Amino acid sequence: MEELEFHDSVDSKRHVTVHWFRHGLRLHDNPALLAGLRGCREFYAVFIFDGAVAGISTAAFPRMQFLMETLQDLDENLKTCGSRLHVFRGNPVEVFGKLIEEWGVTRVSLEQDPEPIWQKRDSDVKALCSKREVEWIERVSHTLWDPQLIIQENGGSPPLTYAMFCQVMEIVGQPPVPVRNPDFSGVSLPVSDNHDQKYGLPPLDALGVKAESDHQASPYCRYLGGETKALKLLSSRLEKERAAFSRGLSLPNQLYPDLTGMPMSLSPHLRFGSLSIRKLYWSLRLVYTQVHPNAPVPASITSQLIWREYFYCMSVNNPAYNRMKENPICLNIDWYDDENKFQQWKTGQTGYPWIDACMRQLMQEGWIHQVCRHATACFLTRGDLWIDWQKGLEVFDRYLLDADWSVCAGNWMWVSSSAFENVLQCARCICPVRYGRRMDPSGEYVRRYVPELKGMPLQYLFEPWKAPITVQQEAGCIIGQDYPSPMVDHKIASQECKLRMDMVRKRSEDVAHIGPASEAEALSFLWVTKHSNAEIMEVCNHNSL
Repeated sequence: MEELEFHDSVDSKRHVTVHWFRHGLRLHDNPALLAGLRGCREFYAVFIFDGAVAGISTAAFPRMQFLMETLQDLDENLKTCGSRLHVFRGNPVEVFGKLIEEWGVTRVSLEQDPEPIWQKRDSDVKALCSKREVEWIERVSHTLWDPQLIIQENGGSPPLTYAMFCQVMEIVGQPPVPVRNPDFSGVSLPVSDNHDQKYGLPPLDALGVKAESDHQASPYCRYLGGETKALKLLSSRLEKERAAFSRGLSLPNQLYPDLTGMPMSLSPHLRFGSLSIRKLYWSLRLVYTQVHPNAPVPASITSQLIWREYFYCMSVNNPAYNRMKENPICLNIDWYDDENKFQQWKTGQTGYPWIDACMRQLMQEGWIHQVCRHATACFLTRGDLWIDWQKGLEVFDRYLLDADWSVCAGNWMWVSSSAFENVLQCARCICPVRYGRRMDPSGEYVRRYVPELKGMPLQYLFEPWKAPITVQQEAGCIIGQDYPSPMVDHKIASQECKLRMDMVRKRSEDVAHIGPASEAEALSFLWVTKHSNAEIMEVCNHNSL
């Protein structure tokens, strides 16, 4: 950080710098941007649509819309500084080859993209820079720590459990604090008169992206992209956390999630880097110390951010991380291949209102709460349908605003018992009825996204097939006609899945299975608590059936 605070003399400003935005779509806490500005006499900000950048190769309309809003906001923020965002389409090597000639580029700065899917792209550009004697600068800020540093401190391999990761994290020490905002004073910021025509953002339809439905085009709730929105949302979120800390709570949205309120999650902004992960981490800690000045900061207030780091660390040297075959940390499980059942799950037609509400919200809005993700993933895989987690990952990777390569795949391996967790031993799955009741006690969420059931009494809302026919008629929803009957009997299906998982466990006894340190850690990951009989209400313990 001290290096980045260095102030240049006029004579030392010799570089023509291009900052290459990919993730990290922000001006605040951007150490690569600050490093690029040091010794810089002329500056350009660049974004390249190469068919894959920021995960666009798999993105549906909601995530692409969010990305375009983020880029528009970045352009506006650069405009207030006197610059603009220069947008290109094509191969980054070819684009930079032309820019080196046209603009006389002498330096390229970029934020580290640590996942293996980006390494060839970055290596090719770095090789071009070296060949053309152009300096390149890379800095870490998409993650709290450099994943390679964690691996190095762990003896050359990633920590195999979350608990081990936390131990290495303590050895490495706290992550860097956010750096100052960029200062463009004294730097030439060329902007052509026809900038919008030559370097402006293309419309979504020019990229072949369109909404798949009216609900998707005009959703009930919609996240807005961009650094400006992210920072406002962070401010609101911190006030909510402050109130919770004052009541002795952490992660207030965990025990009783607000599923129907205004969009408050910061995860889409972390995914694109319109909000700095380090700013969020240190802001949470600061608020806690302001509320409890004499108390140590509990790990729980940043635990979800640390899970994100863990998944990134596990993925960086593993190109097969998002698939089952050739993935050294993933168990090979003989999942069913049932396209009809998979489509029922994907389109929210399972006959379980809680599951269907979650899947419909995902398809329409591009976001669902973590409790919804765990419930739907468990239902598709080891809980009820025994269908391959990779098919579920494809759906989430397409529709989620915050889907990124490491975290999304990590979550699916976790919940499906393929890696990272210990359900192979504790034999639990999420009940699609009882869990739904706990998370949506008023039924407002289910009624919003499954309007067929809006007239169904709360008593039957989460298992409407049990409603007498007269109640169904009064509710205007006949089960099996206006809304599907349950596609499986959960008690029977989950017991069958338990037996199959037992066979997997026996077959894999000699296979190193990455699991948590304790059952409490597993329940915490699933956002399940053990007090107030929650253990009985929310999950199925097959050993007691």
